[in-house]
Amino acid sequence: MNRCFRPTLLTVALCAALPLHASEAVAEAPERSPTDLAAVRVQARQPATDATQSNSFGAGDWKSTPASMVVLDRSILDNRHVRTLAELATQDASLGDSYAPVGYYQNIAIRGFPLDTGTGYRFNGLATTGEQRLALENIQQVEILKGEAGLAAGVMAPGGIINYVGKRPVEVRTVTLGTDAEGSRYTAVDVGHWLSPRFGVRLNAAWEDSASYIDHADGRRNFYSLAADWLIGERGKLEVDANYQTSAQRSASGYQLLGGVQLPRGVDRKQMLGYQAWQRPVGIDSTNITALHTFDISPRWQSRVSASHSRSVIDDNVAFAYGCFYAAQCADGSVPGQYFAPDGDYDVYDYRSPDDTRRNQELRAELRGSFDTGGVGHQLSVGVDAFHRTVDKRQNVNEYVGTANIADSRVPQFAPSPLMPGASARRLDSWQRALFVLDRVRFGDDWQWLAGGRMVRLDERAYDKRGTPERHSRISRFLPQTALVWSATDELNVYASYVRGIALGQEAPFWTSNEGAFLPSVLSRQLEVGVKYASSDALTLGAAVFRTSQPFQYAKPDGSDMGYTFVQEGQQTHTGLELTARGRVTDQLEVTASASLLQARARDAGTAAYEGHQLINVPKVRANLHVDYQLPFVDGLAVGGGWRHASSNVATADGNVRAPSYSVFDVGLRFQHQLRDHPVTWRLSVDNVFDKFYWRDTGSSSGDYYLFSGAPRQARLSVSFAL
Repeated sequence: MNRCFRPTLLTVALCAALPLHASEAVAEAPERSPTDLAAVRVQARQPATDATQSNSFGAGDWKSTPASMVVLDRSILDNRHVRTLAELATQDASLGDSYAPVGYYQNIAIRGFPLDTGTGYRFNGLATTGEQRLALENIQQVEILKGEAGLAAGVMAPGGIINYVGKRPVEVRTVTLGTDAEGSRYTAVDVGHWLSPRFGVRLNAAWEDSASYIDHADGRRNFYSLAADWLIGERGKLEVDANYQTSAQRSASGYQLLGGVQLPRGVDRKQMLGYQAWQRPVGIDSTNITALHTFDISPRWQSRVSASHSRSVIDDNVAFAYGCFYAAQCADGSVPGQYFAPDGDYDVYDYRSPDDTRRNQELRAELRGSFDTGGVGHQLSVGVDAFHRTVDKRQNVNEYVGTANIADSRVPQFAPSPLMPGASARRLDSWQRALFVLDRVRFGDDWQWLAGGRMVRLDERAYDKRGTPERHSRISRFLPQTALVWSATDELNVYASYVRGIALGQEAPFWTSNEGAFLPSVLSRQLEVGVKYASSDALTLGAAVFRTSQPFQYAKPDGSDMGYTFVQEGQQTHTGLELTARGRVTDQLEVTASASLLQARARDAGTAAYEGHQLINVPKVRANLHVDYQLPFVDGLAVGGGWRHASSNVATADGNVRAPSYSVFDVGLRFQHQLRDHPVTWRLSVDNVFDKFYWRDTGSSSGDYYLFSGAPRQARLSVSFAL
């Protein structure tokens, strides 16, 4: 179990105050004043550095990017107390949970497609392991690129990517203390300083003892990060980011359908399914490092070389609630064993998988520049990229220890398995090497044409539990993308884009006849048409219509001994409409709103019952609205409110079982004032203010489907001191 350091308020105050005195002494020197510093930082004049890093369509602002993109800045994360991936998923209607248990690393879906944990998450534009509890204390903004992004990420799921952009060095000294209705304790420190006109650093740290609303699921984490900027000469710059986090928390198992046909009733959200006193917390240690060197070759050309290393080590320990193979109602095979029994019985497994290690390493070199050919302007990006991913795992323990029932007020206690995990072995070794190019061609003031693509070569080897070679995949594909942008007015842009992508085939679940087999890679296609309106820097409006398709992968009912075979047959098509509105409507009122209408269907799959209806865990309608209003009669006081809605959610492949629709309301209060000339900000938020019960997630993991309920009413309070 990880042991976490819990600082006292005095310790935190001293840590923050010491750099403050040093900065005051340095500030007396004229050569280190903010005015001189801004003059030296020549990098700021380069428009390429101002563009979003996750942008698959090259350098450009939000309005000129021919894709649906959302940027959540630091103020949104702070004001709404967003600290987990599941909480991040509530900030936009196109996002949803996809197997996101409390106490474990979480995954989300964009446009109905679960993200690939190997390539779907990025830190400063480079791939980071998704199998970690991604911290947000060192993040300046979160960029959500919706839809296919083959040029940016290569082999990936077609839903999109999420890019975390780190904070850069600035003069800041902030301490944040927080708690909630459960009694959690939270401390965060943010200290930044330019040690000289050419070298700046920023330290972020957080210590959290979280008291979960689920019994026995309290957790702890420590987080430390350091960012440094070094201005090299008059034209070079080096940006380095490094962070480390350790966490420990018991993981809460999800529910499953009763008999495969009925939603559980009378669920107690506070109960941990299968809890055993000997169950240890899940420990997750993660390290992420990125470095970016930019050099201004000329006023119009810039070179960019970046590298990253991401490592996550998971000590998986759980008394896992799964299926009913050993329950009386399922023993004769009349009820599918991969679901809970009709009477609510479920099996409990002692699952232990220590030292589950995931590594991502990436190296990228890119040249960006602009030139003219006659009356036509070009913005060119060309580069090479190498990405290496490995997975090392020990032979796990996964042994049945007893059977319990969802109605148990106290879970029966069973003896743990005497077995011990085996030796570690390499399970995956994957290389992606790519060449990419994109040209943004400007015709006059009104038209832009973007054309380019990524030539990717994948060489991937998979091994069984003993390290014996099991699969060797070699794929070479050119992934093209193109877009046309029309600037109808100074405020309005219209675009159309076409992108092709590639994703790895899924692995067959253990309850299918081809257990453990990996299906071939799949090609995806996306067509999108959108409108973006920016009347000012304060308010933006967007609308997009899209269609994304790829081969349908599913467990097909058949006459095999297992009754199912995992196949790739037919097409899975997601067709949708997205609407967004973000920004300040008046001087006092700020609005963030989004809506998603999404039809996700399978066709020509060879199983009629699985076609003609919405696919699992893809609500047809999602919407959210959040308002923030500065009260004019009380200086510094703001009130906020939020509304989240999702329509009914399919929970079975035949579409006969659906989780009901829901609407959840949130409220918030923020007060800013001065304490001895230092700004202080109080934030109070109450999520799910009416304590609504709802199923937030009906997603899958390793071919099995789980149900996760939404959190009950949660009140959180924080106070930030700027020292």
